[in-house]
Amino acid sequence: MLRIFKDELLNPKNFVVTLELVPGRESKGRNIDTLKGIARDAFADGRVSAVSITDNPGGNPSLSPDVLGSEIFECGLDVIVHFTCRDLNRVGMESRALQLARMGMKNILALTGDYSGKGFGGQGKPVFDFDSVILTAMLQQLNHRLYASGDPDGFFTGCAVSPFKTTEAETHSQYRKLDKKLMAGACFVITQLGYDVEKFRELITYLTYRGENPAVMASVYLLSPRSARAMNRSRVPGAYIGDDLFNRVIKEWGDMHTGLKYSIDRAARLGVMLKKMGYRGIHIGGIHRSFNTVAAILDRMDALEKDKWEPGVTEFASETSGGFYLYNPPAHQAEKSRFLDRVKENVTEHIPHAMLKKAHALFFEKSNTLAPFYRKAAQVMDKNNRARWVKLLLEDPVKKPLLSCQSCGDCAIQHLAFLCPESSCPKHIRNGACGGSRNGFCEVNTDKECVWVRAYKRLDHCQKAHTLAKDFVPPRMWELNKTSSWINFHLGRDHQKKK
Repeated sequence: MLRIFKDELLNPKNFVVTLELVPGRESKGRNIDTLKGIARDAFADGRVSAVSITDNPGGNPSLSPDVLGSEIFECGLDVIVHFTCRDLNRVGMESRALQLARMGMKNILALTGDYSGKGFGGQGKPVFDFDSVILTAMLQQLNHRLYASGDPDGFFTGCAVSPFKTTEAETHSQYRKLDKKLMAGACFVITQLGYDVEKFRELITYLTYRGENPAVMASVYLLSPRSARAMNRSRVPGAYIGDDLFNRVIKEWGDMHTGLKYSIDRAARLGVMLKKMGYRGIHIGGIHRSFNTVAAILDRMDALEKDKWEPGVTEFASETSGGFYLYNPPAHQAEKSRFLDRVKENVTEHIPHAMLKKAHALFFEKSNTLAPFYRKAAQVMDKNNRARWVKLLLEDPVKKPLLSCQSCGDCAIQHLAFLCPESSCPKHIRNGACGGSRNGFCEVNTDKECVWVRAYKRLDHCQKAHTLAKDFVPPRMWELNKTSSWINFHLGRDHQKKK
């Protein structure tokens, strides 16, 4: 009998276990047979509510989660499909969503996705027409259409969050983005990978403080030397383990059987801690060969609970040493920046921010007393085909040097502390930071600060940090590409027209 993931997760009496499967580049063969065998064994075991299937992990091509998920779904085990925004535009994403609805697979983990990796002939073109917030909103709108067509079940949409951030700006950016995902309709949350128990507690505390009560699951990963090395060296976006734990894992795996035993015990202990902390379940990853390892983790958790095991003081101690914590921050994190750094930040961030904010208030506020005049002037220029000259002679000379403007025609800088999401973010995200940054730096351009970190610093400088990612920003209007955003704004053509 099919176990319904949604029903089990929404029952507060349950502690739900799900399992992540990672398809390879083959359409059939040993890898696929192994994954299907793990799923069959999970169903037979009865303690796993669903399996989730990744969508081209790392941005590299792999078997579609849709087709593998449908085969597992037919075996009786419920499926959570990872749905990323990296590879499809909005038309393709809506079509894929309708396909999944037709196939009966409506548990969706809505993700912005990793940056594009390599496929046939080289690196793939990243699409990122949507981000995870907009994708979640789209799935909620599709639900209304599904209900209207007579389908009693809509999409059960979840989201990811990465609480394991080391800087104040990253931490606040992650939680602001989470707020927007929940407002857009996300019903459950799965954390990224990490081993700092205080960061796990921070997430639960934040949601309680905000009065939000989504079902939250924590990722628990079976660490091997290979996976630990990849996470320690930032090869898995958003996932991190510190040097101490990495060195411990390498030492434990000097003998394979001993290493596996330690990894199982570590995963089980973390699972028990998270259950006591109030998490609704755990999402187990790092299982590639056999369900027996999952069974061993769950058996060990049962034994620890029967023994009434309590974690020690040093159990899963801080993996983000010296990092920022939202609650009860350690004294050492209030370090003062150097004088030259403050001067540089003023020149590159705060002064341009103040200038652009002043210009925006003067020329681009609909409540401005001169707004009717600007609108009339825009109408005259547009009617006489002079809008392109406004763009070439006035708009481009200002915006290109200051913002590296990409001429999208649907400007969103006012949502990002007057930074451009098109030129400054490789994923073109308009609704908050992705989870891939490390120590404040971009997942893709690792020598540059994340644009959302820069935005937080700008806003925090003028006591406006609470406004970060406040608005839901609709997707970019591609029909306005290469046109004047100034004219489009005053004529009510861009995404702000509804305001």
